[in-house]
Amino acid sequence: MPQVSKYPISKGVYARCWEIFAKTLINIKSSSDAELIVNDLLTPIERIMVSKRLAIAMLLKRGCEYQQIKEVLRVSSPTIAMVNNTLRFGSNGYNKAIENILLDENLKEFFNKTLQTLISPATKGKGSGTWRYLKKELEMKSRDKKPF
Repeated sequence: MPQVSKYPISKGVYARCWEIFAKTLINIKSSSDAELIVNDLLTPIERIMVSKRLAIAMLLKRGCEYQQIKEVLRVSSPTIAMVNNTLRFGSNGYNKAIENILLDENLKEFFNKTLQTLISPATKGKGSGTWRYLKKELEMKSRDKKPF
């Protein structure tokens, strides 16, 4: 369980700490950089807790029932309820994060389907082996669905 020092810091010092933290998050450019900073900042338990909360929010936005979420993520109903309340009445942070994730996934799916459509005519006839290979690779990637 995280502990806060009994010796409070001034509002100015807290504001500066928060500014540094926010700029650190903003400047993350890749998954590997994100993993490095998160591994240094959070304990393994904290990483699991934060990841599960975001996953709960995503599943709730997709219309999943509490029981389904409990089974998939192994979380309690009060945890799901807390995330649900934050989704509904919070500062909209979960919603923005989820919208960005879904937009990114939808764009990838759109471009993958478009590429498959463009490649399909080239998969017939002489010299089409490379095109057939590319089409097969794209189809395999589109089948690799994430759990949620």
